[in-house]
Amino acid sequence: MTSAQMTTALALFDTAIGRCGIAWGERGVLGIQLPEADDHRTRARLAQKAPGAQESAMPDDIGRACAAMTRLLEGEATDLGFIRIDMNGISAFNRSVYDIARAIAPGETLTYGEIASRLGDKLLSRAVGKALGENPFPIVIPCHRVLAANGKTGGFSANGGVATKFRMLAIERAHIAGPAADDAPMLFDPGLSIAPRRQRR
Repeated sequence: MTSAQMTTALALFDTAIGRCGIAWGERGVLGIQLPEADDHRTRARLAQKAPGAQESAMPDDIGRACAAMTRLLEGEATDLGFIRIDMNGISAFNRSVYDIARAIAPGETLTYGEIASRLGDKLLSRAVGKALGENPFPIVIPCHRVLAANGKTGGFSANGGVATKFRMLAIERAHIAGPAADDAPMLFDPGLSIAPRRQRR
């Protein structure tokens, strides 16, 4: 086991959308995992982002990060900017995409094309989508707040796909216009319970 592996750890934590996971190391958060079908799969997906990480109690800074993410997923407009993430090994292009996406406030959205334009070339939309599909820090890097052109949903790689994306946007009371809104009523129904049964170990 290398020294890097020895200093990485992971843990699961309860949220309104299920049990999420977080992995961390000496330089900050290494990965965040949205809920999979069960805890075992959530841990397995998280371990891909932090090979060798062992389940551990959270240090104070990671506990604060999880508490903030939990509040956000309960509908509180929580600023996650204080969470330190380790982008070592992430390409310069992906970092630039993540920097823009991280600045999107709860309840707001951008399109892939708008991010591409901010990077200087609207033809980069597909590359922006690919970068967000590789995002190891969902919630903190809020890729769910990025939509395709004309209000279309675009992809979402988390378990549940675009339904999970809509659920997260619904929690944040985001306004969606265009074709995506046609898919939204079931997920944006005020009577819908957005807190599924939480998984237990």
